[in-house]
Amino acid sequence: MVNRDINFSLWLDFIEHDYLKNEFGKLLDEGVVNGATSNPAIFANAITTSPAYQEQLKALQGRSPKEKYEALAIEDIRTAAKMLRPLYNANNDGFISIEVDPFLCHDTEGTVAEGRRLFQAIGEPNVMIKVPATQAGYKAMTQLMKDGISVNATLVFSPKQARACFKAMTKGIAKCEADGGCRVEGVISIFVSRFDRALDQELESVGVDPAKTGIYNAAKIYNMIESYEIPNIRALFASTGVKGEGLPANYYIRELMAEHSINTAPLATIQAHLQATKNQKAPTVLPLEESLLNGYFTQLEDNGFKMSEIYQTLLDEGLRAFEQSFADMLKQLEE
Repeated sequence: MVNRDINFSLWLDFIEHDYLKNEFGKLLDEGVVNGATSNPAIFANAITTSPAYQEQLKALQGRSPKEKYEALAIEDIRTAAKMLRPLYNANNDGFISIEVDPFLCHDTEGTVAEGRRLFQAIGEPNVMIKVPATQAGYKAMTQLMKDGISVNATLVFSPKQARACFKAMTKGIAKCEADGGCRVEGVISIFVSRFDRALDQELESVGVDPAKTGIYNAAKIYNMIESYEIPNIRALFASTGVKGEGLPANYYIRELMAEHSINTAPLATIQAHLQATKNQKAPTVLPLEESLLNGYFTQLEDNGFKMSEIYQTLLDEGLRAFEQSFADMLKQLEE
């Protein structure tokens, strides 16, 4: 659950039309979550598999596939934003994220234009525009935050990416505040479980403990972000669902409990965490000592694992996966 004593937030990484109308409100009322996130893959799955969208799609006949998608996504994000608005007004997060078209990941001007357009179309201040952490994305983050639009920097795998996001966000926040003050926040979404899914089998073969790389990498980035002591930029731990049966379902929530942080997780992971903790506040785990983290990554390098190459591979795979999900969805929305 959300733990305001340490400023730990739990966000739901799931958006679907009927769920928003029914169960989502209960999670908010019970203090289980205080925010939500979406991404192209989540929307693609919801729109193409849930019957809740069929009536809306009938009314959108004649529009382009992307226009149909945006109409559906904007309505869902607006609904979620309105439900979350009391939390936002109370300075208890209350944010909902929507990502720009993933095919704009290397287009700064296109990202800024689409981010502004989506934010204005939704019309709620507690919307975060999700921007991939690419060279083009960093510039877009700065510009959007200058405009008073909060940003969720996504697909962050490396400390280098996180540092670039932080610098871009501080520039945007400073300009926004200099222009008269505004409430603008940034989160840096550190992807976690993809490291372990990619590396664990090889790590075990050379005698290195599995299911540690994602946690330790996230912990290292968290330490860096916290060292700057900027209250309105936080680490957000993403990709925290467990695949397979080798780990507890809430592993990536339990092992990343930290002050001044956010964990966004699938519904099943949140439910597993509630069951495991039985409404008790989970103990804080982070920060971890830099000596421990550095020693672990030195061990990886000594065993032939090149982290710079791993970071780039995971980023490339993440960008392609979002593009593919988006393309598949648009194809299914063709008349």
